[in-house]
Amino acid sequence: MERMPYERPTTHYDERIKQIDEKICELINQRKDTSDNNPGYPPFEYISNWAEKFNLYEDLLKSVFGSLWNEKLYIPLVKPEGFRRNLPVLKSLEIDDHLFSIMSIRQYSNSSVVNFNIDWDNTSDTFEHQSRHASFDLFINEQYECRMLEGCGGGGHFHYNFIVSPPLPDNLSGIELIFKEFNPPFRDKQIGGNIVIQL
Repeated sequence: MERMPYERPTTHYDERIKQIDEKICELINQRKDTSDNNPGYPPFEYISNWAEKFNLYEDLLKSVFGSLWNEKLYIPLVKPEGFRRNLPVLKSLEIDDHLFSIMSIRQYSNSSVVNFNIDWDNTSDTFEHQSRHASFDLFINEQYECRMLEGCGGGGHFHYNFIVSPPLPDNLSGIELIFKEFNPPFRDKQIGGNIVIQL
């Protein structure tokens, strides 16, 4: 999803801490390198100990490590530019009475936009099921960065748009779109198996 622009909350800055802040940035980079950019999230016991040891608030540290864990959310989102064409796809897959479909892919000069739809018979849905809204990640392969642009729905239908960069080739033959469902904000706790649509 596109993030709102962040505005500096104050014009005050104590220049005496500039070197400390730079060191914090260096340590974040070192943390990424040491963990092969997969640091996970510290156990709450560690966070409690660090909060006490360094006279910090536990919730502050939980928030900091949460932001570091969700670093992918901060990657700048490619904005589609230079519309070229619509590629009809018309592929679907049914799993547990849910129909997953890709009707088309919009091609731009700098990216592609994949339209992903989910339809089901909602006449017997409970209120809990109706109000449940999961999220999806799209994975193609290491060559492509995939991010959800937007999503909406209700009443037996959900629709999502994913930005893929660089753009997919116009000949989509052989490409697999792999969708993973999860309950936000727990992006590492997948619901069910992969939804794989072969183009």
